[in-house]
Amino acid sequence: CGWAKSNGRIRGMKLHVVYDPDSDRPRVLDITDANVNDAEIGRTVVIETGATYVFDKGYCHYGWWTAIAGAQAFFVTRPKSNMGLEVLSSRPIEIAQGDGFTVLQDAEVRLASKSHRKLPIPLRRLTVQRQEGDTITLLTNDLKRPAVEIAALYKGRWQIELLFRWIKQHLKIRKFLGTNDNAIRLQLFAAMIAYALLRIAARACRIAMPILRFTDLVARCLFERRNIAAIDKP
Repeated sequence: CGWAKSNGRIRGMKLHVVYDPDSDRPRVLDITDANVNDAEIGRTVVIETGATYVFDKGYCHYGWWTAIAGAQAFFVTRPKSNMGLEVLSSRPIEIAQGDGFTVLQDAEVRLASKSHRKLPIPLRRLTVQRQEGDTITLLTNDLKRPAVEIAALYKGRWQIELLFRWIKQHLKIRKFLGTNDNAIRLQLFAAMIAYALLRIAARACRIAMPILRFTDLVARCLFERRNIAAIDKP
């Protein structure tokens, strides 16, 4: 299809989302071609002072990371495998055990050799072992938060993966209705709008049932006048 531009490995489009776990909803949404670098989109996000941005290694851009730190905000990410880091000092780990993971190492670092000038901000590297047995490395500019909390923040990034899975399974975007760029974008935006409206309605009406059950009931009653708060009543 003409809309599915290649990035050398895959054809398709990318859905970029800034997800707020506190409000349990997306804050920013953008759709790009597959060949658009993730970091280019990240750099367009307005940085909020005091916020912590958690993202994967695809959003590696030293200038953006420096801008986040300059705005008195924080980031947590995974460094690329070829990113050389020099240990400046080790940090004590007061609490190592988290929910499904253990913090093994905590150290202040910088880019190795003269390349540290490209990223002139304090950095901290954590080595974390997950309960599955594998070990991951995290990088952050947050020097105050306990290591176990930083690891928990990165673990919480899984919520956005669950969001994508939920949308694919329950908002009918496994198959696209059209094959051109606009049709694909409209279907994706419609799915995200539906998700946001369901979340808003569930919260406003204090719906206690699982969101999947609520979604199914709303779908059955689309053309009926029903009190949302009593949608599960006969």
